[in-house]
Amino acid sequence: MNHRPKILAFAGSLRKDSLNKKLIKIAVKGAEEAGAKVTLIDLKDYPLPIYDQEIEDSEGLPENALKLKALMLEHDGFLIASPEYNSSISGVLKNVIDWTSRQAKPDEVYLCCFIDKVVSLMSASPGALGGLRGLVHVRSLFNNIYSLVLPKQKCIPEAHQAFGPDGNLKKSSDQNDVLNLGKQLSQFIEKVKSCPAESLNK
Repeated sequence: MNHRPKILAFAGSLRKDSLNKKLIKIAVKGAEEAGAKVTLIDLKDYPLPIYDQEIEDSEGLPENALKLKALMLEHDGFLIASPEYNSSISGVLKNVIDWTSRQAKPDEVYLCCFIDKVVSLMSASPGALGGLRGLVHVRSLFNNIYSLVLPKQKCIPEAHQAFGPDGNLKKSSDQNDVLNLGKQLSQFIEKVKSCPAESLNK
């Protein structure tokens, strides 16, 4: 392996028993099996106020926003399991993106922790569409902040019944699809990072 991919993984949910926290752990296994170094975090460990420019102007970025931004900069890509809230992105995930998109220093490149990051998306929901409508918005957002979102994604419908007591998905096809999301993200990053820079500019 010429470049060992570094992947940051998290769910866009705070709840302890979140279905998406269960889902992301499966994708992490897939990425690790493909050789990636994965950092799995819980956004509940990084509480943030709702983004407010007055807070930013008077105090700068909160400490947890700086910690998250540093983690994002250290990694090549993101594995994200995003719940669907009212057919859209969860509040906590949007707030994390809003804070970490801000400049920590005046000379810092705007959106620096998202530029050229490779992202793989998935969702689990009790609903019949498995969070599909929410992922449309998450995908659009990351594309607009200069990240590359891989085409394949996975949605798990009726997810409250989809997991076994071991944390794996009951349907082997679903389990393999989610594992493969992690593997494919790792493999894609490895290929891109291993290419000579001059070949990418041709």
